[in-house]
Amino acid sequence: MVLKVERLSFGYGKRIVLNGIELELKDGEILVLLGPNGCGKTTLLKCINRILKPSEGAVFIDGKNYLEMNEREIARSLGYVPQDHKPPFPYKVLDFVLLGRSPYLGIFSSPSEKDRSIAIESLKAVGIEHLANRPYTELSGGERQLVLLARALATNAKILLLDEPTAHLDFRNTHRILAAVRRIVKERNLSAIMTLHDPNLAYRYADRIAVIGNERVLKVGNPEEIITEEVLKEVYGLDVIILSLDGIKFVVAEVI
Repeated sequence: MVLKVERLSFGYGKRIVLNGIELELKDGEILVLLGPNGCGKTTLLKCINRILKPSEGAVFIDGKNYLEMNEREIARSLGYVPQDHKPPFPYKVLDFVLLGRSPYLGIFSSPSEKDRSIAIESLKAVGIEHLANRPYTELSGGERQLVLLARALATNAKILLLDEPTAHLDFRNTHRILAAVRRIVKERNLSAIMTLHDPNLAYRYADRIAVIGNERVLKVGNPEEIITEEVLKEVYGLDVIILSLDGIKFVVAEVI
């Protein structure tokens, strides 16, 4: 396992959000966290990235307790793609992606040619090298998400954490982002944890799915095991119909 979550709990004040979470990320896989709004998917991702400190439990990265790792080690191990990002300064795209090299630079160091080369390769990997000199603030939502993914790749981290990478995106850009994530994970032998809301997207792009609800992990399995009428009704409290076309499942909600 490249990452393991053990007995992790977290709350905002007296409100418990996560209670005794157990989760494992396998080498080379995409694990999707699926569940309704407010179930704790984003909170769990932030706890894994040590943005939030769990009240109990720990996360192990390649067998090492992340509470014993410094910030530079965490940044080199986990490439984080937030749900949304509004930069305070209109960086050029290449300069913004170069920020992913920060864990490898000294306090007063500037990016080297090697760092610039890695940043450019990261842009090429997601297919947006032509945007290198554009201001980040002038990009579309889909383009900004691809830039955030390129920045995460520039860290050379083996684990990607993606929080709702398709939030606010249209149909085309939704599949463009997720297809890029899946291709890069497989080509580079990375691993990824990704939060999603749509069971159809989880079915298509996940290797395994962890269903979050009632402060805990309810079920973990491959898409065929999780994307069923019974499981989705338990998670969302909604009757659904599973349709199949050429072996591909589609989830359709019954009229409420």
